[in-house]
Amino acid sequence: MKLKKILKYIFLPILLGSIGFLYGFSNQRNSQQTITKSVVKFHSKEPYFLTEQIVNKLLIQNNATVKKQAKSVIDLYRLEEQVLENPYVEKVSLFITVDGNLNTVIKQREPIARILNGNSSYYVDSQAVKVPISENYSARVPVISGISNKNEVSKLIVLLNKIADDNFLSKEIIGIESKVQNEYLFTVRSGDYRINFGDLTEIERKIKKLKAFYNKAFLDSTIHKYKTINIKYHNQVVGEK
Repeated sequence: MKLKKILKYIFLPILLGSIGFLYGFSNQRNSQQTITKSVVKFHSKEPYFLTEQIVNKLLIQNNATVKKQAKSVIDLYRLEEQVLENPYVEKVSLFITVDGNLNTVIKQREPIARILNGNSSYYVDSQAVKVPISENYSARVPVISGISNKNEVSKLIVLLNKIADDNFLSKEIIGIESKVQNEYLFTVRSGDYRINFGDLTEIERKIKKLKAFYNKAFLDSTIHKYKTINIKYHNQVVGEK
């Protein structure tokens, strides 16, 4: 019995030491392994503004691309910060697989409107963040005119999100013009008429009223008789022919 206890006490430290040695050896070999491939994935089905080639150019460390650099020197946090500096990137996640692949998963900013301000033009996303115009992609979103500063964009963002989230309105409304007294005029895809939305109060009610009017006007084919459809008044729609 004493011999078994002695062997037990001798064997246990040897076993633990062997495990520790193998773990350390494995970690060392893993850290010395180099990045063999860069894999870029996008949350959306389409790449939109960014391409895999553009993202790979953002993955620079020590003045060189990360490919063929050792895992141990790759600073994932710093690389994520670099990618996030790109104005088209909303979120990014980087991780290295056991086979040496650097995976970059990107969620791009998705524009919901295009702002025309004098000679300048830019997109905004659902959080009212400014997104530059791109040569790679042109978004089919409403064009907004008549506003000149960020505060006006922020006030309009609730309405823009309602339009973007509605399958019909996102296709139908192609332009929004800011008029005097904080009223807004919509340009539509289905005809030459315009919609006077009024100010930004009771947005949900006005949208329901507009869609109810559309259902009737499209059904009896009277929609094209109007020059202006005014929905700013409470509980009524006024059509000017």
